[in-house]
Amino acid sequence: MKSQITNALSDFFFEYETPRQVLVRNKRVGVVCRLIQLGVLAYIIGWVFIYEKGYQSTDTAVSSVFTKMKGVGYTNVSGRETVWDVADYVFPSQGDPSFVVMTNFIITEGQKMGTCPELGDKKKCSSNADCEGGSFKRTGHGQMTGVCVNATKTCEVTAWCPVEDDRIIPNPPLLISAENYTLFIKNSVTFPSFGVTRSNLVEGIDTNYISQCLYHPKTAPLCPIFKLGDIVKLSGFEFEKIAREGGAIGIVIDWTCNLDLDVKQCKPEYNFHGLYGNPNNKDNSASMGYNFRYAKHYMEDHVPKRTLLKVFGIRFDIIVKSLARQFDIIPTLTAIGSGVGIFGVATVVCDLVLLHLLPKREFYKNMKFKYTDTQTQQESFGLDSNTYYTLDAQDQVKDKSNDPDSEAGSTETEK
Repeated sequence: MKSQITNALSDFFFEYETPRQVLVRNKRVGVVCRLIQLGVLAYIIGWVFIYEKGYQSTDTAVSSVFTKMKGVGYTNVSGRETVWDVADYVFPSQGDPSFVVMTNFIITEGQKMGTCPELGDKKKCSSNADCEGGSFKRTGHGQMTGVCVNATKTCEVTAWCPVEDDRIIPNPPLLISAENYTLFIKNSVTFPSFGVTRSNLVEGIDTNYISQCLYHPKTAPLCPIFKLGDIVKLSGFEFEKIAREGGAIGIVIDWTCNLDLDVKQCKPEYNFHGLYGNPNNKDNSASMGYNFRYAKHYMEDHVPKRTLLKVFGIRFDIIVKSLARQFDIIPTLTAIGSGVGIFGVATVVCDLVLLHLLPKREFYKNMKFKYTDTQTQQESFGLDSNTYYTLDAQDQVKDKSNDPDSEAGSTETEK
C-alpha cells in the first residue's frame, strides 16, 4: 500500500503529460481553420485593442459645475416699463448646474387674502347648491364658501384675490430678448484613479480670451461662454417657440480622455440636447412647456399683499459625462489571454468537420483517438513479468503495420 502511494506521488510530481496532436493534410479543413483564426485575430486587434482599448484601464470623474448668467431684458406691459436683470429672471440665483431662465410670464398684482369668484371655466354654478362649502377643486384657486356668484355664474372662494387668470399666454414672449443673454460655465473634473485634475478653462483660455470669445462648435469649441439663442438652436429648437411656453435643454460636457497622450490633450466637448418643450412634437401637446409660480410679498396699509408671477422659462441641465483611459498591464494581459483562448474555436470547428461531416470521418477518428482493449489488459495482469514483456513486444511488432499511429497508417491522400 505504501509503495503504491509512493509511486502515485512520484508519477504526479515527476511526470509530464502532453496532448496528442495529429497533422491533417486536408485543404478544405486547413482553409476553414485559417479563416477562423484570421477572424479571431482581427477581432482581438480591431475590436478589443483598437476600438475598445482593451489594453487600458478606465475611470470616471468627480465633477463640479458653476454657472453665471449675464444680460438685461426689457418689457412694457400695459404701459408699465420694467428692466429685468439676472436677479429677476434666473431661478435659483446661486449658480447651480440646473437652473431656469424666465422668457415669458403672466403677472397678477395686488393680491390680498379675501373672497372672490372663481374664473369662468373653473366652477360653473346656477345656485348655491352647486358650490359645496369647505371643499376644494383640484384646479381651483381656493376653498369654496358655498356661495354662487350670479354675476359670473361661478363659485365664490376664499383665496388670494383677485384670482390669477392664466388662460391667455403672451405671444410673442415678453422676454424674447433672453435670446441674447450669455451663460458662463466653469467646470472642473478629477479622475481619482489616475490623479489627474482638469478644468474647462484649458491652456490658452485666459481673461483676455474669455472677455471676447463666444462659443461656436467650429471656430471657438473651447470657449466657456454661450449665447442662449445659440444653445437653443444647436439643441434643435426655435427660440421664439420654446420661449413662449418654456421647455428643457441639456448641456452635456463630455470629458473623454486618453491619458497615454499628453494630459493637455484632455479637453471638453460640448453637446446640446432638447429634453422637453418642442412644439412640433405632437406627443407632448397635452402638457406643453415648463412653468412655475412664485410670489413677491409686501405690506400695504398694514395689509399683507403679494404680486404673483407665473413664469414660463427654459430649464437648463448641465450634465458632465466623463471617461478617462490609461495603459495598464493587467487588462492588457487579460485581453491577450482571452484572445488566445478564443483561438480554440478554430480547433473545435475543424474537429466537428473532420469527425462528423467529411466522408472519411472514420479514418480521422482512428488518427485522432487511440483505443485500448480493456479485456487484454486485465488478462495480462495474470502473466509473469517475462511472459508479459514478451507478449507486449510481440504485440508491438504484430500491430506495427495496423497501428494508426505508425508511419504506414498515418498518411491520407486527398483526391
